[in-house]
Amino acid sequence: MNFHFPSLHGLTAAVLLGLAATAHAGDTTPAAQLQRWNAEAGAPGVAARGQVFFQSRHGGEWSCASCHGALPTAQGQHANTSKAIAALAPAFNARSLTDAAKADKWFRRNCKDVLARECTAIEKADVLAFLLELK
Repeated sequence: MNFHFPSLHGLTAAVLLGLAATAHAGDTTPAAQLQRWNAEAGAPGVAARGQVFFQSRHGGEWSCASCHGALPTAQGQHANTSKAIAALAPAFNARSLTDAAKADKWFRRNCKDVLARECTAIEKADVLAFLLELK
């Protein structure tokens, strides 16, 4: 007797995709993120340059500091919605930048708000180098 379970293959794929998504959550450290962006940029991030970038308006209405604070070591507040934003500096928020997918998503969104484009790898590396210096 030959048993055939055509839906088993689909179920297995769904389970594996679910596991992959779960494994990705909280999958990194801020230092690993910095290494990734340094590698993408082909150069190390520079904290001083990151601080200037973070606090500058880049010709627009907002800077990173508009919502996260000049020193993002405490809770910030979204400039438009007034929604609370957890401290961005990893030393002050253990969950900050520990999920690669979320870090990529928020950099993409926030850079578009601040720069009207996505950040480059070196801009991300510079900002993270700045954030990691805050103790």
